[in-house]
Amino acid sequence: MVILTDVSEQSSSSNNHDEKYDVFLSFRGIDTRLSFTSHLHQALEGDNLKTFLDNEEIPIGFYLKPELESAIKSSRASIIVLSKNYASSTWCLDELVLILDRHKNFKQIVIPIFYHVEPTDVRKQQNSFGEAMAEHKQKMEAETDVEKKMKLAEKIEIWKEALTKVSNLTGLDVKGRLETEFIKEIVKELSKRIRVPVRTSLPLLIGKEDAIEYVSSWLKDGSSHTVDILSIYGMGGIGKSTLAKYIYDSYCREFDTSSIVEDISRKCAGKIDKLLDLKNQLCNDISKASSMQVHDVSVASNKVLIVLDDIDSIEQLDALLGNKGFNQGSKIIITTRNMSLTERCELCKAKAEYRHKKYPLEHLCNDASLKLLCHHAFNCEELKDGYKVVSEDILKYCQGHPLALKVLGSNLYNRDLSYWESCIKELKKGPEGHVSRVNNILKMSFESLESKNDKELFKYIACLFVGMDRGFAETVLHECNLNTSTGIEHLIDRCLLRIVRNGEFHMHSLIQEMGKYVVDLESENPWERSFLWGNEDSIDVLKKKTGTRNIKGLCIGPLGSLLELETDAFCNMDNLKILILTHVILKGSYENFPTDLIELCLYFSPLESMPSELPMKKLVHLSLRYSNIKSFDVSSNNMLRPGDKQKVSESYSKDNRLLGSLKILDLGHCFQLHTLGGFCEFPALEMLILEKCTSLVEVCETIEQCHQLSFVDLRDCNKCRKLLTNIDIFKNVKTLYLDGCNTSEIPFKTLKKVNDSLIDLKLQRPSSSGTVEAISRDFGFSELHFSSSLVILALSNNNLSCEDFPINWSCLSLLKDLILNGNPIVSMPNCVRTLPNLERLDMSKCDMLTSIEHPPCTLRLLAYSHSNSNTNLLRKMSFHPEMCQLKLNMNLRPLASSSIEIDGVVKIQPMAGVEEAVLRNLGWTNLEFTKTRHIETYNRYRYIAESEGSQTQMYYEFGIFSTIYGGEQMPNWITDVTNGEPISFTFPSSPKKLRGLNFCCVALY
Repeated sequence: MVILTDVSEQSSSSNNHDEKYDVFLSFRGIDTRLSFTSHLHQALEGDNLKTFLDNEEIPIGFYLKPELESAIKSSRASIIVLSKNYASSTWCLDELVLILDRHKNFKQIVIPIFYHVEPTDVRKQQNSFGEAMAEHKQKMEAETDVEKKMKLAEKIEIWKEALTKVSNLTGLDVKGRLETEFIKEIVKELSKRIRVPVRTSLPLLIGKEDAIEYVSSWLKDGSSHTVDILSIYGMGGIGKSTLAKYIYDSYCREFDTSSIVEDISRKCAGKIDKLLDLKNQLCNDISKASSMQVHDVSVASNKVLIVLDDIDSIEQLDALLGNKGFNQGSKIIITTRNMSLTERCELCKAKAEYRHKKYPLEHLCNDASLKLLCHHAFNCEELKDGYKVVSEDILKYCQGHPLALKVLGSNLYNRDLSYWESCIKELKKGPEGHVSRVNNILKMSFESLESKNDKELFKYIACLFVGMDRGFAETVLHECNLNTSTGIEHLIDRCLLRIVRNGEFHMHSLIQEMGKYVVDLESENPWERSFLWGNEDSIDVLKKKTGTRNIKGLCIGPLGSLLELETDAFCNMDNLKILILTHVILKGSYENFPTDLIELCLYFSPLESMPSELPMKKLVHLSLRYSNIKSFDVSSNNMLRPGDKQKVSESYSKDNRLLGSLKILDLGHCFQLHTLGGFCEFPALEMLILEKCTSLVEVCETIEQCHQLSFVDLRDCNKCRKLLTNIDIFKNVKTLYLDGCNTSEIPFKTLKKVNDSLIDLKLQRPSSSGTVEAISRDFGFSELHFSSSLVILALSNNNLSCEDFPINWSCLSLLKDLILNGNPIVSMPNCVRTLPNLERLDMSKCDMLTSIEHPPCTLRLLAYSHSNSNTNLLRKMSFHPEMCQLKLNMNLRPLASSSIEIDGVVKIQPMAGVEEAVLRNLGWTNLEFTKTRHIETYNRYRYIAESEGSQTQMYYEFGIFSTIYGGEQMPNWITDVTNGEPISFTFPSSPKKLRGLNFCCVALY
């Protein structure tokens, strides 16, 4: 294990130089340039650590080159390779002096490496270091210029002091080590210490140095006998989330398990089941290092780090944290706008040992505000000439609000002075009050949008589409006569919108509030505004029937009970485009109902069928999720005879069809739905969502007339056998989800027909489906030629054996994700090795698996877990020598009583099988004892009795041999014995001959 000097990381406030480099390498070229230093530099760069290496052989000179001095000051860490001729170079010695100065004054990380030299020689300047200093002294004495002679004499004393200081730092000695392994350990530890996220997060962390120091100190200075909770509170946009995410990225590896749940308030707003999803996310994260699935995060047995970002209610805290307490040493960070929330939650009321602290995140100081403004407005940290006065006005108005500075600065980027002055005039027109000021600041970015289209698009998204999938939302917004292709990019450029990793629209809550604030400014009367999103205003307008043609979108979120409204409450809303109603029942005639609706969502509706007179011709998205609908067949409502439902005349006009414009039909979670038909009425259909329609039996064959249908979700529609046997009607579908369906009922020939267009295919069965016949027998799996366009292929719980897989899958050149969970395969199928671009392979709960050998070199994530740790069969994992960095998502603990070998990680085998030479070299003398002794072995997950004949196991993990065996007394060959608690021992100060450490503990009960 490499141990590095324990120093704090450099903060941006203490360094006037930009951190251009992660590492500076100081070395003597003639000693190590073409060998050790070159290899170290390559390894550092390979781990994404930006490293400065001077490629020029430096001639003897008096002053350090300016570029070297700048590089040292611009680096977060320095590695000093102290080799035989290091001290003979005045350049190297000057580098050393400057590096130690940065270490002392700016907390730069310093790692001295003693490359085939003794630390004592460096400290006392003897042998090669003594000879070098003697040469410098001779040159000084031979100098005829008095002034130069005095300066050189001073330098020599400074050099000698620097050599002494560097030798006293905790360093690394390469002697007796394989250089390749030694370099790997250096890079691994340095990467952990240097924490690369700092550089990428630096602009957002300007002015947060004190906060970082406080939270870091809180994390490090905690009792192992308590659970510590820290509430970081402050107004929206002040930087709470940024700070918490930076701290999490920096310290998550120092805990057994960790989880960060981001943007909780926004994700839970108006969504009934989202809080449950977040709890599941948290439990899954905590379960990753455990053999058992955690269903209540508060019963996790490991030391955990949890970050809950943007909590705004007690219900959220109680649901996510529970009340049973956490393992001692755990840390919980909560960001919130309400400082009193945490102390009122159930966990804090419980008797469990915990310590709660609060930390207020304040506005930035004037200097930090100016620095942040300049970063966004000028792409540097200094003001341009002539902007001093206008910048002071902006800083005064922003009052240190980071998000306002960021948004306004981005809006002012590359603008001339007159534009800045006009912005200030507009800002001063806003209403009083801090919230209004922030809204006005953020509103400036909205006002800077050049087109009416972009402004309208922003209001639509802020009021109704935050959290929605981008592709889904664009389909609807495009039909609202909005240019989304350029408009969305403009919003992103103005920092008004982000697209998060899963493709959803995301807005900072303060920016979203600003968007709603803009709508509020349209009129004092809610019914005269363009959008109504709050239940109070929406219900009031509808009950009083005061709606006007100004309203374009109206939303009623989840209610405690059904709300009855009259249909004529909508009669004056001629321009209504978006209508979202939850727990609402409509009564009355639809004769005067708005006819221009683009999106209609009736969540939890008691409707059992669609009203025949409801105007739906312009609808693009229709959703009846969680409704009581039993049959959906609008053709019958269009007065077609039952015998004509599947016969459509070629001359039948699209304009006359009830749902002629419909592109998205969402009937997910309609548990009573049993028939679905009338597809002739919506030939433009692109997405059909039937997830968890568990009673669905019949889907009309007219669906094959929907030639633009590209997405079909049939997850858990396990009664829809007729559709499954005729699945070849989905000839143009690109994404097909069949999870939870009995795929053995799908004839091979039908899936082969639909397969050619697929990009994303999920054929997963639920793990609780019980015993099913092998998919290969009824399905012809081994003969199936998957589409070359597939990116994701999920085949979980399909009873596939190794023999069922084809020999070669090289045709799947675009496949990145392969999910084989829950199949009885005994080894990784050979065809997996032929996948040229596979990045993620999941073989969790493949309980018959014994080996995973040579997966593709492109793999980045390999997941494996076992359903029952008592019967684990995995014995070997091996990788190709050219394999890049791979993340193993698996738990080694249940393997502790098995014989297993994982290349480069761990090898476990009975001691009787270990070579005698290895055992003797480790100090074991009674080898017969290790072969014959059968013991009781206990680990956390199971107990193996003596009668089972368990043998003593030898572990070889990361280059360290170790074993655990039971006994009532200490082996007689262990001579250094101590009693009591705690137990301490000292390592040799010069471990040249150290071969290993034999540590034995006898516990008396």
